[in-house]
Amino acid sequence: MIRDMFVNPIVSHPGKSLKEKIEEDGMSIKEFAVRTDKPEKTIHAVIKGESSITSDMAIAFESVTGIKASFWIRRQGQYEEFMARERREEEHRKAIDWARKFDYCSMSRMGWVPVCKNVQDRVSNLFSYFKMGSTNAWENYYLAGQLKVSFRASLKNLKDPYNTSAWLRRGVIQAEQIDCLEYNQEILKSLIVEMKQLMVDCPQDYLTQLQFLCKKAGVKLVYTPRLKKVPVNGAMRWVGENPVVQLSDKQKSYDVFWFSFFHEIGHVLLNKKKSIYIEYDDKKSYSEDVITEENNADNFAAKTLLSKEAEDEMVNNRAFSKADIYKYAKKYHTHPSIIVGRLHHIGALPYSALNDLIPHVEICK
Repeated sequence: MIRDMFVNPIVSHPGKSLKEKIEEDGMSIKEFAVRTDKPEKTIHAVIKGESSITSDMAIAFESVTGIKASFWIRRQGQYEEFMARERREEEHRKAIDWARKFDYCSMSRMGWVPVCKNVQDRVSNLFSYFKMGSTNAWENYYLAGQLKVSFRASLKNLKDPYNTSAWLRRGVIQAEQIDCLEYNQEILKSLIVEMKQLMVDCPQDYLTQLQFLCKKAGVKLVYTPRLKKVPVNGAMRWVGENPVVQLSDKQKSYDVFWFSFFHEIGHVLLNKKKSIYIEYDDKKSYSEDVITEENNADNFAAKTLLSKEAEDEMVNNRAFSKADIYKYAKKYHTHPSIIVGRLHHIGALPYSALNDLIPHVEICK
């Protein structure tokens, strides 16, 4: 009987139940259309599953069939949810090749996504990780830049935009777990002296202390391990009212760590709020304006760590023994590794020289 179906609704279109009820009551479709004051072609469309039952229809059907409008509305909702999930499953099947381009094993090992072996489960977990409904949505966000917030260096030209996007997403997740006040530019400027002193002192917990100093200015500093083949040194973007500085473990030397940090701080102080800055080695996709912004951030970092005047004085003196490096570091209030790194960079010292003065950095244990 049709009544049993009302107790145990199935995921067929509600037009099937309507057809059975009309027949059970001995009415023609034309008569039912007249009684409900709805066009006959509309009733035919509903019965064929080509049209939805609207709230207005459900109210009219209630008067004629004696079945509550809530039943028709609920059945329509169940059917639409079922069809949406069917479409979702098809989208998941199409996304299998996309999911295989991520280093899912490393992501799961680091706790970014759940451990699983089924590739369709991986698709679902990746959609949840990125908070994306489809691969097209992922492409629009990370490759096409269809947001007010834009990538200043496109991921499209990277060798591995997939794992790079996963690394960037992880930084946002980390940042969302940090509570701090809104960003204050003046406080950040005032804290640069303390940040540099932290670099000079190099205490055992300098990584944690640096995060604390950033937080005082409303800057969220996060350390994110890289995935395979991700060429990223760091990134800066805004999440809500706070700039997020994200550093990778690509570089292991103390001087490069601090240069990357102050490079990203330069972006916070100098550049646009609604842009995402990504620092990586291959700059082929950089446009002229992005190159200018990157150079400005480089210059900010270089001047913060060691002035050009100090660099010129050291080069002119041509005295680069360990004792000289320590003397320069004390005179210019910087860390010996900064001086060695700068001398390496400008070619005044071979890259093999004085590396024992550059501490190893392990930001992601």
